[in-house]
Amino acid sequence: MSVLTRDEAQTRAQLLDVHRYTIELDLTTGDETFESLTVIRFAARTDADTFVELKPAELRSVTLDGKLLDPESLDDNRLPLKNLTAGDHELRVHAAMRYSRTGEGMHRFTDPSDGETYVYTQLFMDDVQRVFAAFDQPDLKAVFDLTVTAPEGWTVLANGVTEHLGEGRWQAAPTPLISTYLVAVAAGPWHSVRTEHRGLPFGIHCRRSLGPHLDADADEILEITRQCYDRYHEKFEEPYPFDSYDQAFVPEFNAGAMENPGLVTFRDEFVYRSAVTDTERQTRAMVIAHEMAHMWFGDLVTLKWWDDIWLNESFAEYMGYQTLTEATRFTETWVDFGVARKAWGYDADQRPSTHPVAPEAVDDTASALLNFDGISYAKGASALRQLVTWLGEKDFLAGINTHFSRHKFANATLADFIDSLAGATERDVHAWADAWLRTTGVDTLTPTVTTDAGACTLTVERTGSRPHRIAVGLYDRDLTDEGRLTLRERLDLDVPHTAPQPIGKPPALILLNDGDLTYAKVRFDTGSFDTVRTGLSRLPDPLTRAVVWNALRDAVRDGGSTHRGTTPEPPLSPTTYLETARAHLPHETDLAIVQGVLTFASAQVADRYVTPEERPAALTTLSSLCRDLIRRTEDGDHPGLRLIAVRHFIDVAAHPDTIAAWLADGTVPGGPEIDPDLRWRILARLAVLGATDESAIAAELDRDPSATGQEGAARCRAALPDPEAKRTAWAALFDTDDLSNYLFTATAQGFWQPEQADLVREYVPRFYKDAVTLAARRGPAIAEAAGRWAFPAHAVDAENLGLGEACLRDGEPIPALRRKLVDQLDDLARALRVQGAEA
Repeated sequence: MSVLTRDEAQTRAQLLDVHRYTIELDLTTGDETFESLTVIRFAARTDADTFVELKPAELRSVTLDGKLLDPESLDDNRLPLKNLTAGDHELRVHAAMRYSRTGEGMHRFTDPSDGETYVYTQLFMDDVQRVFAAFDQPDLKAVFDLTVTAPEGWTVLANGVTEHLGEGRWQAAPTPLISTYLVAVAAGPWHSVRTEHRGLPFGIHCRRSLGPHLDADADEILEITRQCYDRYHEKFEEPYPFDSYDQAFVPEFNAGAMENPGLVTFRDEFVYRSAVTDTERQTRAMVIAHEMAHMWFGDLVTLKWWDDIWLNESFAEYMGYQTLTEATRFTETWVDFGVARKAWGYDADQRPSTHPVAPEAVDDTASALLNFDGISYAKGASALRQLVTWLGEKDFLAGINTHFSRHKFANATLADFIDSLAGATERDVHAWADAWLRTTGVDTLTPTVTTDAGACTLTVERTGSRPHRIAVGLYDRDLTDEGRLTLRERLDLDVPHTAPQPIGKPPALILLNDGDLTYAKVRFDTGSFDTVRTGLSRLPDPLTRAVVWNALRDAVRDGGSTHRGTTPEPPLSPTTYLETARAHLPHETDLAIVQGVLTFASAQVADRYVTPEERPAALTTLSSLCRDLIRRTEDGDHPGLRLIAVRHFIDVAAHPDTIAAWLADGTVPGGPEIDPDLRWRILARLAVLGATDESAIAAELDRDPSATGQEGAARCRAALPDPEAKRTAWAALFDTDDLSNYLFTATAQGFWQPEQADLVREYVPRFYKDAVTLAARRGPAIAEAAGRWAFPAHAVDAENLGLGEACLRDGEPIPALRRKLVDQLDDLARALRVQGAEA
C-alpha cells in the first residue's frame, strides 16, 4: 500500500477545499463485504492533478463531474484524478469493501455467546480508506452526511444523532467540520442505556451478552461522564461542539478507546464481567476523561499533520488524569500515572526508537503510526504537568482557551499552540518548548549533600539539558513511632540552580521530585538510600512512595548502578529489589502501587532480570509476598488488595496444588469467589505447569463460551507443555489468517513460557522469519501484536539477540514490526546487562 507523505499532503491541502462527503453504507450484503457509495463535493484552487484514496475489494464505478473514470486506473490504494480544473467538482465512488478481523477499518464480530453480529469502524491514520473513498489527511476537514442500511433489529450509532427511517435505513445528522479519520459508525443489536445531561443526549452501549454487566455499572459510568463534562465546561470557554455524546464498548478493539466526535469507542473489557479493583475502575474513568478531553484537543482543533500527534494525546492524557482528580471520587489518579503510565514513558525514552514529544520530521503515515507510544502519551503528559507547574494553571488555561478560539473546527500546529500560550504569559514558552518538546531522553537528578558544623546544604546535579521545577522532600524519623518517616519540609527548587540550598540538620531522607511534578529519573544520596531500604512503607503519602518505587525500578533497569553523582552508593540488584518488595509491599495500602510493583517484580525481575537458575527463588519470594497480602486482608476490609494478591499468587505459583484446590472449590478460603476471569487465570497457570489437559480446557469453554472464554481457551491450549499443542498454536499464529486480533494475542500470550524454554527453543529462530512474512501479509495491527506478544521475550540470551539483530539488518520487516523488534531487542539487551551485573 502506498503511504501518504507529508509533502504529498501539503501539496493536496494547498490544492483542495473539501466541502462535504455524502456516504451510503449497506451492511446487509453478506459476511465478507459491504457496499460503500461516496459522493465528495470539493473545489480545486488551480488546474492540477491529484488523487483520492480507497482500498476496495472491488471498485464498481467512479464518476467525476458526471463522467465515468476507469476503475482499472486504481493504483494500489490511489485513484488518480487527472486534469482537474479550478472550481467545484463532484466525485462519486461505488465500491465493495471488506470487513476486517484485525480491528482496522470496518471490524466485524460475531458473539459466540448468542450468535449476534456487530460491526464498528476504526478509521485512524489511513484506515478510512477501508470503508469509503476519501482525501485522507487530517487537514482536509469536511462535513459528513452518513446513511447506513443495516439488518432488521440493529441500531446504528454515528458521530451525530441517528434516525431510523424504516426498512433498516438509518440517517445520521450531518457533522460539523471534522477530519476523515474521526468518522465513526457502530452497528448491531446493541444493549443501550440512554439519558440526557444539560440538554445533550448521552448514551452507553455494549453487546447484548454484556448487557447485565453494563447495567450494573451504568450509574458509575454516566456519573463519571457527567462530572468530566461539567468540569471541562468550567475549564474551557468553548462549549462541547457536537450534538450528542455516545460511548460504545465494542469487541476486539485494538486500543483503549478512540475519540470519534460524539461516538467514543472503547474496548469492551471495560464492561467488567468479573470482580475488579478500584484502581481498574479508576483506569476506566481515566479513559472516559481522556476521550472526552479529545472532543476539544483533537476533534474541535485537530493537528495539521501527524508530527503533532502530541497535541492530541499528551493533552488528553494530562487532562484526563487532572480532571479525574478534580471532579470525581478518584482523587489519587496521579499515583497510578506515576507507577504505571510514567514508567511506560521512561522505558520508551531510553530505547533507540525514542523521539521528541513533538518531532520535527514525520515523513509519512507509516512513520507517524509508530509514534503512538509512551512518549506521545506519558512523557508528553508529564511535560505538560511540568509546564503547568512552571507556568501556573491560570495562564495555562488562558492559553489553551485562546488556542480553541483561534482554531476551532480547523487545524493547528505546535507553533500555533506555543503562540497561544505566549500571549497569556510573560514567560519564554518558546524556549521551554524547545527544551522539553524537541529533545529526547530522560534527565537524571542526583542530590549531593555537604555538611559543615552540623548544618547541611543541598546541590542537585543534573544529567541532561531540561529545566526542572521540582519539590524536594526532607524527611526525618519519627521519634515517637519507630520506623515512621515524617515530612519536615518540602522545598521548591529550580534546576539547574545557582547556589547550594541550605537544609538545616541532616534529614533521614532527601527525595527529589517529591510530588512527581517533573519528568526525570532521581537518585539517592547514600544515607537516603539506606533509609528507603528500611522505611519506604512508612512514608506518609502514596505519591511520595510512588516516586521512590520508580527510582528503585530505574536503579534495577540501569544495571544495578543507582548513582551517577560524586558519592557512590550500593547497587540495587534484582534480588535486592525483590527483597525490598517483600519487606514493604505487605504494608502498602495504595492499590496502584501494589499492582505496579508486583507487575514489574514478576514480569520483568523474575521472568527476565534474574537468571533461570535464580528464578525459582524469585518466584518463592513473590509467592510469600502474596501470601502475606492475602493473610493481611482476611478481615474483608481490603477486597482490592486481596484480589491483586490472589491474581499474582496464581501467576507465580510454582506448584499446582493450592490454585487447583481454589479452582475445584470455586473460591479462595475467605474470598474471593473464583469468577470466570479467575477460573481462566488459574487454568492458564495449571496449563503452564502441566497440571491440566485439553479435556479440562474444553469443559471450561463449555462452561464459559463467551468471547473472553474463547480467548482463555486459546491461551490455555497454547500454554500446554506438549509438542503437538505448540505446533498447533504456531500454525494458528503464523500459517493462516483465521485468528482475529484478540485470538491471535491470546494464543501468543500462551505460547512462550519461561518454564518451557527447552520445549520451545526450536521456535525462537523461526519467529523472526515467520513474523516478517505474517506482518507483510496481515498488516500493521497484527504486526504490532506479533512484535509485542509473539516475541520470545523469555529467551534472555545472546543467541536470541543476534537473531533479532540479523532480522533487522536483513529481514526487511514492515515499519510496524520493525519498531516493535527494535524495542524488544533493546529490552532484551538491557535484561542481559542486568543479569550480568547481578552475576
